[in-house]
Amino acid sequence: MFLEKDLSYKLVGCFYEVRNKYGRWHRENFYDKVLDEVMEIKGLKFVDKPNIPLYSLDTGKKITIFIPDKLVENKIIIELKAKPYIFEDDARQVLEYLKASKYEIIYLVNFGEITFKPQRLIYTNDRKPFICENL
Repeated sequence: MFLEKDLSYKLVGCFYEVRNKYGRWHRENFYDKVLDEVMEIKGLKFVDKPNIPLYSLDTGKKITIFIPDKLVENKIIIELKAKPYIFEDDARQVLEYLKASKYEIIYLVNFGEITFKPQRLIYTNDRKPFICENL
């Protein structure tokens, strides 16, 4: 099963449209704004810089918030970068945020890489004890 297949397809199309149009030499805030524009044109609903609660994996208690770049259709988180390459730590960090939130999909999109390849990371809710106990 491919989680949020249609929405993911639309988003990846938006990422590539931005990259193909504007290249890899801009700052992150530029890509943030042009991605907003493209997603609006495509009719996608999103929130910029949302406050996403992060929960204790042991108790389910809200610990803090994570503020990613975007939340699309209240289903998919987007974290943007504009640097020459992504470190493994970048991907690990966003995956850890995903593990402690109620969301299952995050895209780590680095517009600055030579070889553009948005990363789709998944951590399903059935693996999250704080959610499973509350079902």
